[in-house]
Amino acid sequence: MQIEKDYIYHIYNQGNNSQKIFFEQENYLFFLKKIRTYISPYADILAWCLMPNHFHLMVLVNETEVAVCSEAFAQSEGLAEQTAKQRTINNSIGLMLRSYTNAINKQQKRSGALFRRKTKAECINCQNGVTPSFITENSITKINMQNPEEQYPQVCFDYIHQNPVKAKLVKNITDWQFSSAKDYAGSRDGKLVNKSIADKYVRTF
Repeated sequence: MQIEKDYIYHIYNQGNNSQKIFFEQENYLFFLKKIRTYISPYADILAWCLMPNHFHLMVLVNETEVAVCSEAFAQSEGLAEQTAKQRTINNSIGLMLRSYTNAINKQQKRSGALFRRKTKAECINCQNGVTPSFITENSITKINMQNPEEQYPQVCFDYIHQNPVKAKLVKNITDWQFSSAKDYAGSRDGKLVNKSIADKYVRTF
């Protein structure tokens, strides 16, 4: 996946063989910390939803590479001090999932892959005719959008928050604790999403 600056992306992955990736409440909270650590330096997060066996992020990418200081990197290079090393957002996503997998494997006394091998990152406001997969219904793609680069962000935003309802986990999107719906509804003061940036691209609630 090639992620470019100044575009909105829908990033998602699911458990290997559709297995669970979150086993208890603390796992969801731990993953949110990972998002803040590994994704926030590169992007404004516009929407998120964590489901028992998959996750969704909608982000506006501000940087594709950032400098990170790594003591381990410095030691491996035989340097006396920490050294700034460029890390891409692609690499950071991979690090986030590996780090989370290691923690869950230890918790669950399991081994092997937790997530599917390839994380999807679909650009949803590119002007190159991309048709993101999330806008399909019953294998029929909605293609009657006059301005897809403007309308897809709204479709994605709504789709992400509707996930728990479609999965019949809750009746209303704001009943699900592990999404940004509560933050936009004003029933929680979450700091992960950038509401002011989101307002420029989508109709929030």
